[in-house]
Amino acid sequence: MAADNGLVRKILDAVPQQHPFRFIDDITEIDENGITGTYRFRPDESFYAGHFPGQPITPGVILIESMAQVSVVAFGIYQLMLQGDAGKMKDLVTLFSMVEGVEFLKPVYPGDKVIIRGEKIYFRKSNLKVSASMEKEDGTVVCHGTLLGVGARIG
Repeated sequence: MAADNGLVRKILDAVPQQHPFRFIDDITEIDENGITGTYRFRPDESFYAGHFPGQPITPGVILIESMAQVSVVAFGIYQLMLQGDAGKMKDLVTLFSMVEGVEFLKPVYPGDKVIIRGEKIYFRKSNLKVSASMEKEDGTVVCHGTLLGVGARIG
């Protein structure tokens, strides 16, 4: 289902990651079973300077983080909204608790726009497990795997 702009704004406003470590530009689809978001890797991202000089490639850990921000953090916020627990969002930060079976199939370069999809496996007690994937605009699959995040109070 296409995402409502007001809903997207509420979700994005609640995502705790901020520039320069936010890897979500937009949420294009969302419903109780899944989410689709986008991000364009900017050529001036700081990690490109060292990975790799003269031949920049987006690090795998950043690709995983991007998938997690869309498919676990933003989607988890939406799941809490569906349960009427939106008030909990202020008190919770989503922490990564598992990355499983992630495969990297193609590189992502500066300037590439990626589409990130998350499909709910389960959501219970602030634990969200998803099957996540990332592809380029032309449909080329970049990476995929299973991610688990848990809403936690920190500090």
